[in-house]
Amino acid sequence: MKIWYQSYVDYENGKSYWDELQTHLNHTKSPDTQIDIRGITPYDNYAHPLVEFRCAREMICNAIKAEKEGYDAFIVGHFQDAGLYEARTVVDIPIIALGEATMLYSCQLGQRLGIVTINPRFIPWFHHQIAKYGLKERVVGVHSMTFEPGQILKAYGSKDKAEEVRQLFEEQGKPLIKSGIDVIIPGGGIPMLLFSKFFNHNIDTAPVINGIPIAVKMAEMAISLKKQTGQGVSRNSDYAKAPDQIIEEFLTNPKGL
Repeated sequence: MKIWYQSYVDYENGKSYWDELQTHLNHTKSPDTQIDIRGITPYDNYAHPLVEFRCAREMICNAIKAEKEGYDAFIVGHFQDAGLYEARTVVDIPIIALGEATMLYSCQLGQRLGIVTINPRFIPWFHHQIAKYGLKERVVGVHSMTFEPGQILKAYGSKDKAEEVRQLFEEQGKPLIKSGIDVIIPGGGIPMLLFSKFFNHNIDTAPVINGIPIAVKMAEMAISLKKQTGQGVSRNSDYAKAPDQIIEEFLTNPKGL
């Protein structure tokens, strides 16, 4: 199996993160699976829907590139899943998204889920995301720390900064647990990887979910099932395949001119 892992951070600005991520992916994947990390430049360094929109466009182009280069699946390694639905309309290989995969799997671990994101500006985005996935009755709480994406990258290579992030995360997670939340999800691949060193990570009695291995295993499963059944996403409505000429226009007119 050959999987493209799309980070919304580039190597230049997230070297320590990328190096740890590759090690984590290699530890997670099956022996016969190859996972290649690819980034986005300029990277997602500010929590805002406009940045998500810009990065989403590049991610969609990269999904097309991945399919042309023979990858068997594509992972959107960015919890906000910006561009996910659109990407599924242009390729036939499975696209697994970190946010969607983590939420769906976590529904098997508890009835009421909560998310702790890194910045308050992501809270409205997450509520829209939760509604799109039909999980408003399951993902019922979203709290936030106060980091920009670029700032939290500094926790890699700094034990003091990593400990600060962990403490701030737990401060936001504990009120969710007191309100009845069963499962806590870090709202981003960067904090997920940061916390991955904690085996059986819990806040009180609620598990803290690392969605990165979930996304990898779902991608491997999707590849196996597609080979066995031949089936992929439905082309009936949301994921109706875009015509070739429309995809070509998208690729060749980056500014919409």
